[in-house]
Amino acid sequence: MSLPQIDHTHQASTTSWVESSNGHSDFPVQNLPFGVFSRAGGAAQLGVAIGDYILDLAGAARAQLLPGVNASRLMGSNLNTLMAFAPEQRLTLRHTVFDLLTDEQHRAATMPHLMPAEACELHLPAAIGDYTDFYVGIHHANNVGALFRPDNPLLPNYKYVPIGYHGRASSIRPSGIPVRRPNGQRKMPEQDAPLFGPATRLDYEVELGVWIGRGNTLGEPIAIGDAGRHIAGFCLLNDWSARDFQAWEYQPLGPFLAKNFQSTISPWVISPEALAPFRIAQPARPQGDPAPLPYLLDATDQTVGALAITLSARISTAKMRDEGRAPHRLSESAASNMYWTAAQIVTHHASNGCDLNPGDLLGTGTISAPSVDGYGSLLEISNGGKTPIALPSGETRTFLEDGDEILLTATAQAEGFISIGFGECRAIVVPAS
Repeated sequence: MSLPQIDHTHQASTTSWVESSNGHSDFPVQNLPFGVFSRAGGAAQLGVAIGDYILDLAGAARAQLLPGVNASRLMGSNLNTLMAFAPEQRLTLRHTVFDLLTDEQHRAATMPHLMPAEACELHLPAAIGDYTDFYVGIHHANNVGALFRPDNPLLPNYKYVPIGYHGRASSIRPSGIPVRRPNGQRKMPEQDAPLFGPATRLDYEVELGVWIGRGNTLGEPIAIGDAGRHIAGFCLLNDWSARDFQAWEYQPLGPFLAKNFQSTISPWVISPEALAPFRIAQPARPQGDPAPLPYLLDATDQTVGALAITLSARISTAKMRDEGRAPHRLSESAASNMYWTAAQIVTHHASNGCDLNPGDLLGTGTISAPSVDGYGSLLEISNGGKTPIALPSGETRTFLEDGDEILLTATAQAEGFISIGFGECRAIVVPAS
C-alpha cells in the first residue's frame, strides 16, 4: 500500500507569516485542509484554512501564485474535481500552498487572497453523490449489542465483514446547521401498536468521515493495497439517531428513518498528506479473533493504517448557555478503537464491483473507547436510558432535549510534530415540525 510520506511540510519548527496560524489548535501551516467558503453575498469557492484565515484558492491561482497547479480545477464551487486529483497532484498543491504561506517573499502578493474566517460562511465541501455508514467501532458494537443481546453482543459476521448501511446523502449538512427533531413511528414493548410523533430518544454519534477521491469503474474492485490512493481526506461526522424509531424499524432490513433525517459534518477536509505523521499500527486483534480475509489484509495497512486522533464530544444545553457555562465534555475516545481501517472499508465497499466516485462519503460508525468516559453516544453513556447523566447546570440527560447543542472536535497528535485539528462539528436541536 502506498501512503503519503512525512516531508518538509510537517516540520515542527516551520512557522507561517500568517501569525494566527502559529500555535493554532486546528489550522497551523502543517495542516492546510481544503474547504468551500463564501463571503457575504458571494459565490461558493474553494479555500484552504490557515489560522484564523481562509486562502482563496481561485484568487491565488488567477494571480499566478500557484505554479505547477492546474488552475482550472480550482475554480469550481465544490471540491469534487480536486478530490479526483491523483495523490501526487494533491501533494503538489499542498507543497505549493505551504511555500506560499511560509516564504516571506510571497506575503504582499498573497495577502489580498486571505479572508478572515469569521467573515465567511462554510459550506458542504463536496456534492455528495452517495453516503455509506459503517459500524467499525467495536466497543460501540459490543455496548449496543449488550443492551439487546446480553449473552451474545456481537453477531458472528462482525469480525469477518465491515458492516455498513447506505445512508441518505441529501440530508447531510455542514457544522452549524440546526438539526430538527424528527417525527416517526415508535413502539415501546408495553404498547399494542406504534405511535407517530417526535422522537423521544434523540442521540448523537461520534464518527470520522472518509472522503472518496479517485473512484473505480463499475464492476472493478479496489485492491486493499491501492485503497489509500482512493481516499481524499477525512472529517468529523455526527450521525444523528432516533433510537426509539431505530428499535422499531431496524429489523429485518436495518436503519432507515431513524438515521436519514440529518447527519452533520465538519466542513474542512483533512488531507491524507496532512495526516502522514499521525499514522500508527492497527491494534492487534484479540487472541482468538479471525484474521481478515485475504482481500482485506495488507501488511502496510496493518502497520500504519490506523490514525492517532483523539475525538471529543461536548454538550451545551440552553440553560448552560444562559448561565454562561462552557460546554460539558461527554466523552473522549481515540480513532484507534476502530476494528477495521479506513482502507479496509473502502476496499470492502467496492469488493462486489460497486463504483465509488469523487465526493462520496463513508462514515466509520460510532468510535467508542472501552470505558464509559469514552463512549461515543448517549445510548451507551446512559445505559439505554436507564442511567441519567448529571450536568454542571443541575440538569440531567438520558437523551437529547430541544435546545441542546452537541459539539464534536478532533485532534491528531504525535511526538515531535505539531498537532492538527479538524475544526468544529456542531449543531443545535430544534423542535419537531
